Amino acid sequence: QVQLVESGGGLVQAGGSLRLSCAASGSTFSIVHMGWFRQAPGKERELVAGISSGGSTNYADSVKGRFTISRDNAWNTVYLQMNSLKPEDTAVYYCNAVSARNNVYWGQGTQVTVSS
Repeated sequence: QVQLVESGGGLVQAGGSLRLSCAASGSTFSIVHMGWFRQAPGKERELVAGISSGGSTNYADSVKGRFTISRDNAWNTVYLQMNSLKPEDTAVYYCNAVSARNNVYWGQGTQVTVSS
């Protein structure tokens, strides 16, 4: 089992920055991929950014050049640096982890609100 706890959300003005953190505990040795998803009211949850055990990253087109995902080598913490935030980035942001056995874990989410 893997437990995920997000932090760092909040209210920020458009153009500002936030850094989200996801602290992982439990069987972190089994993790092969972690990511950040978000869900805005009335919309489906969508992938924002992901990072693999080899360090490769991928991003949604809407955040490329503005957001950066990173992690420590032990999969203890994954970060999402969000710059140049826009009102459309407002959502609940969820941390996600996938194990080598394809078990999927989710955090409880953290609210990000960007005011115009």
